[in-house]
Amino acid sequence: MITTDHGQLPRRRALGLLAATVGVPLAGGGITSARAFAQTSSSSDTDAGETWSALLAGNARFAGGTPRHPRTDPGRRASLVDGQNPVATVLGCADSRVPPELVFDQGLGDLFTVRSAGEVLDEAVLGSLEFGIEHLRTPLTVVLGHARCGAVTAAIDVVRGGPVPRGDVAALVQAIEPAVRSVPDDPDDDAFRAACIDEQTRRVAAALPHRSSIIREAIEHQETRVVAAVYDLASGLVHELG
Repeated sequence: MITTDHGQLPRRRALGLLAATVGVPLAGGGITSARAFAQTSSSSDTDAGETWSALLAGNARFAGGTPRHPRTDPGRRASLVDGQNPVATVLGCADSRVPPELVFDQGLGDLFTVRSAGEVLDEAVLGSLEFGIEHLRTPLTVVLGHARCGAVTAAIDVVRGGPVPRGDVAALVQAIEPAVRSVPDDPDDDAFRAACIDEQTRRVAAALPHRSSIIREAIEHQETRVVAAVYDLASGLVHELG
């Protein structure tokens, strides 16, 4: 259990307050049972699984055109003034079409979101993820790629002999190139790009424990579970990568 410098309740105490309403849907939908968040660190894999299921249920509402936009009311906002207790850390692309809170139909304070074009990792991104995992104790970490990613498309263009983008965008492209080069070329450009996007997402998820000892220890101690997933722009659905 930890508290923040802003006086946040210890996680188990805060979850215990939610547990008083077990069996009653939380306001506005989204995560539907306090039981999903009343787990101890020793059973965090169950916690992560239930949280992921709840996020996918929210995504289904979003894709189906029936989002609930839960926990966005003034009362919810007021309850977060002194601290936050998100249920998942999400590393997503900076693309304006893929805001995780909307994609998963979640509300204020539900997701600790870090965004970087192509989900590229640098020290600032890793540090942000470490904060969510170690200090906010999120039992689930999602690496969320998306269809038609512009950063991956730029890397494909460079690998195929195109010009390197100007400025620091070149660093993003360079970080994604290994994923592109590892995928067999395909005359079907859309299929090839989709395969490269999947590969980049998987590689970022796999890299987390290698790039950060804090994240590696959290995974080893079953304090967080990492899921790699991709969002489809056309359908609005998220699917987990195997």
